[in-house]
Amino acid sequence: MLILLILSLILLTAVLYAQYRRSRALRRAARDLKEARMVPGTRLRLYSPDDRLEELLSQINGLLEDKERETRVLRSREESLRRQIANVSHDLRTPLTSILGYLQLMGREDISPEEYRHCLEIVEGRAKVLQDLITSFYDLSRIEGGEYPLELQSVDLRRRLEPLLAGFYEDFEQAGFQVTVELMESPPAVSADPGAVTRILTNLIGNALKHGSKTLDIRLYQEGQTLVTSFSNDAPELTQEDLPRVFERFYTADQMRTGQNTGLGLAIVKDLSEQMGHTAFAELKDGVFTVGVRWKL
Repeated sequence: MLILLILSLILLTAVLYAQYRRSRALRRAARDLKEARMVPGTRLRLYSPDDRLEELLSQINGLLEDKERETRVLRSREESLRRQIANVSHDLRTPLTSILGYLQLMGREDISPEEYRHCLEIVEGRAKVLQDLITSFYDLSRIEGGEYPLELQSVDLRRRLEPLLAGFYEDFEQAGFQVTVELMESPPAVSADPGAVTRILTNLIGNALKHGSKTLDIRLYQEGQTLVTSFSNDAPELTQEDLPRVFERFYTADQMRTGQNTGLGLAIVKDLSEQMGHTAFAELKDGVFTVGVRWKL
């Protein structure tokens, strides 16, 4: 009987001690959790062996890591949104300021007819820039929101590209470009939305006109199981550090942001291409910048 009593006391002591250690471990875990709320990166630690507690703390640590990861993503998005709002505001304000300034000049009593016509031409040009900006902002938001309607069908890239090049002929002449065109004869059709293809090619040409200089080489050729439309021009101001970011919204190598370099055109090229299953690309070699799309066959 005495032996049984002693064994019972030993067992009771062991149980109480185990409960005490578990309670102490929970108190310390609670302290660590409180610290984790204040100091990012803090994790819960187990001060006594207990498989169930260890699994619980492991799950809690996983939740803490998820929360910190979500917080970092949220802060990054907020910072990106602030930059985008600032860039949108600047890009819209630049042509508006110019328009208002020339309208004031046009209101002067001593302005000559020639000066008036000159101011009117500038106002019309700035208004067109403003219209293009607003359209690009709207289209990019629709594309990224999955609200841009795309109907895939067989598209002949050469037949889409040739009339665009003819339409931009005067722009090339005025900009002083020496244009070389090399288009594949009878290229195979690609699966794409015709309107989106026209938008992509127009943006690529427009990007060359805005940012390029001297020469422009335009090619349509087959490379393995893809058709490639490429636009190459001299870009002495561009660096390898700029290259990974050329498709980002609002990014340009022009850090002064003149209002003519919004960076939206290539962002639209990338998003539309990807939504149709194709790939936009950019390369820089010996001061020559090449940008285009690889169209899957």
